[in-house]
Amino acid sequence: MAYAFVQDVPITMEIYEQIKAEIGAEVPRGLIVHVVAQTERGLRYVDVWESKEDWERFRDERVHPTLEQVFARIGFQRPAGEPPMQELEVREVWKP
Repeated sequence: MAYAFVQDVPITMEIYEQIKAEIGAEVPRGLIVHVVAQTERGLRYVDVWESKEDWERFRDERVHPTLEQVFARIGFQRPAGEPPMQELEVREVWKP
């Protein structure tokens, strides 16, 4: 069953681009779609993964280590804890 979430993060598109550059262009195993939208307070991610385990592995192995490196390099003070994340109940994923 697919796993999806929406997460608002308090960063700019410029910071996001640095994070993505560090993560690399290789599409993570299990990722179906990753959408980034601008909000008044930063960015909103809408992700759909083949499974929650795929997301957690990518988060733990690639996202969190990259965030620490990029934030330390640019002097960004990361808020304590994870930004709030709303899991979505996936009913269908229609893809080519």
